[in-house]
Amino acid sequence: MIDRNALGLTDAVAIAALVEGRHGDPFAMLGPHRIDGRRTIRTLQPGALAVDVIDAAGTSLGALARVDPVGFFAGVVDGDGAYRLRVRWPAGVQETHDPYEFGMLLGDDDLRRLSDGTHIELFRCLGAHPVTVDGVHGVRFAVWAPNARRVSVVGDFDSWDGRRHPMRLRMPAGVWELFVPGLLPGARYKYEIWGADGSLTQRADPVALAAELPPATASVVADPEAFRWTDQAWMKRRGELHHAGSPLSIYELHAGSWLRAPDGGTLDWDTLGERLIPYVSGMGFSHIELLPISEYPFGGSWGYQPLGQFAPTSRFGTPEAFARFVDRCHEAGVGVIVDWVPAHFPTDIHGLAHFDGTPLYEHADPREGFHQDWNTMIFNLGRNEVSAFLIASALAWLERFHVDGLRVDAVASMLYRDYSRKHGEWVPNIYGGRENLESIAFLRRVNQLIAEGHPDAMTIAEESTAWPGVTQPVADGGLGFTFKWNMGWMHDTLEYMSRDPIHRRWHYHEMTFGMVYAWSERFVLPLSHDEVVHGKRSLLGRMPGDDWQRFANLRAYFGFMWAHPGKKLLFNGGEIAQPHEWNHDAQIAWDLLDDPKHLGVQTLVRDLNRLYAAEPALHAWDTDPRGFRWVIGDDAVQSVFAWLRFAADGKPALVVCNMTPSPRRDFRIGVPLRGRWREAINTDASVYGGSGLGNDGGRHADDVGSHGFEASLSLTLPPLATVILIAD
Repeated sequence: MIDRNALGLTDAVAIAALVEGRHGDPFAMLGPHRIDGRRTIRTLQPGALAVDVIDAAGTSLGALARVDPVGFFAGVVDGDGAYRLRVRWPAGVQETHDPYEFGMLLGDDDLRRLSDGTHIELFRCLGAHPVTVDGVHGVRFAVWAPNARRVSVVGDFDSWDGRRHPMRLRMPAGVWELFVPGLLPGARYKYEIWGADGSLTQRADPVALAAELPPATASVVADPEAFRWTDQAWMKRRGELHHAGSPLSIYELHAGSWLRAPDGGTLDWDTLGERLIPYVSGMGFSHIELLPISEYPFGGSWGYQPLGQFAPTSRFGTPEAFARFVDRCHEAGVGVIVDWVPAHFPTDIHGLAHFDGTPLYEHADPREGFHQDWNTMIFNLGRNEVSAFLIASALAWLERFHVDGLRVDAVASMLYRDYSRKHGEWVPNIYGGRENLESIAFLRRVNQLIAEGHPDAMTIAEESTAWPGVTQPVADGGLGFTFKWNMGWMHDTLEYMSRDPIHRRWHYHEMTFGMVYAWSERFVLPLSHDEVVHGKRSLLGRMPGDDWQRFANLRAYFGFMWAHPGKKLLFNGGEIAQPHEWNHDAQIAWDLLDDPKHLGVQTLVRDLNRLYAAEPALHAWDTDPRGFRWVIGDDAVQSVFAWLRFAADGKPALVVCNMTPSPRRDFRIGVPLRGRWREAINTDASVYGGSGLGNDGGRHADDVGSHGFEASLSLTLPPLATVILIAD
């Protein structure tokens, strides 16, 4: 007969709640307790046949009695020292430390900062961390779910049974914690949450540092061993590569489709690095930019619907493998930018939506919390804990993986409360306006913290409106980004290039308008993945005319872009003139390089990158009006454009574009210096697949005034071509 009074088990309601997985304070029921001066041990082991308490040597300290048929055991045992549980299951015997023997884990400072939403390194305390407590190895789990009725950690180690490892709630932070002894890195886990709304769900860890391979959805305990970086030299000098005067040329790519394995599968980080890094370096790109690699459930989202803001997707290997990839990039002199998505998240049941049975990470009002375009939830950035969660994510990518920059996705959708919404479908701010004040404060805060902690790293905004001061310092009232994508330039110039040359004279301004606002921000000129999907056609596919003209147009456009003020970005496949739209399920059509026309475009991009980096005039004043002067910006009839680029050091460059298929001979253009001007790039050169018409390697400036200069060049302008000349 069990003496429930002696075991402190007179509350039948509490016992029922515990065995049914409804008890919100498991430490009040489980583990060691003093009852009338004697030590009582209680444990819940659903399905167990028997439980004994043993000491470190394996000697029995006493058998526990079955209090409830589900598997609730309790008993008075001898001694006061450490103990273990010997659990007999139908399939065998398990010896383990009791999770409810251990005290509180999170410190007061962590709890205070978590409580007030100022913990910007929360990935160090939340999530799953292998630790040693009182000499016992295991994993410490902690998750923010302030409104949950009960949270348990579940995994293979407990048959995914939420009754076996319920967690302790630490208030006022609203964080649940538990130390599970004996667990090792690699263990799969989730949190089983009994929500405030009565729901029972198993969720991936929002702060997981690793995840299992989709479509599986569990989190994985990451290896705590610090990666041994060898990129110290790169990290010391990378600030020189990221300022406004650097030759920044970015190769944007989707890691899953750049190159496929022979069996059609994706490559891992190590194999990708072996092939990708030499290619990017050989092509002269300064950086790669990876489409989002934070863990995401749906491959068709290309990573833009992430749920693991701290975990590199397992599609390409472990977090250590990604760190190794970044380290190898740096060794080769290639920077790494990752696409970061703080605007929204998908509604998958294992994710963040309604996480603790309430709108925790998202807004409660769908007019603020639901993104109609993407069927996703919008982060509630007005909540300090959510803002800190995302800030911690940004810092984690910079600190844990040494990435050199973050390209922040969908900034425009964050800045405006009425973004893509009709009248009545949005909520004004406290002043009645459309500006999202909370998002503005968040973006300023994250950029400020990055500038303070990682001043040599970049942040790049995908912002498609005329929002002022995107790249102005926060102290001056700006958002604090390093660079901004110039979406207006991209739309205008692509529109122009897609027109038949016979009509271009009527749309001349589409190529010149970008210079009206070129100095308002520090710009990146993007020809990104967004421009080669969803029926927009490939870059080559947009070009008009017959086969020869399409290639000539694309080459001329690339020459125009690389010589235009602004940093450069080109999505993978564009550099070989891929004729079809990008398909994330297939690799780039590398076999096209057997065709001289495609090889010629690739060779041109390589040479443009090398010239851009070598000639200060083409990059040093990319964001400074002193670096640009129109020579011909009004010749709509002939569709000719010409401008000069300058730098404090280095010779000036002359850029001339003829956007018609008619060659123009003896075309006089004024220049500021007499002497020889070297033809550094001619996109119509035969080596690029062109006709070979040009200026014999260069021309001497005559003492003939033109375009406001005392000297001028008499040039041959090839058809549909850009020519770049450098003063010798």
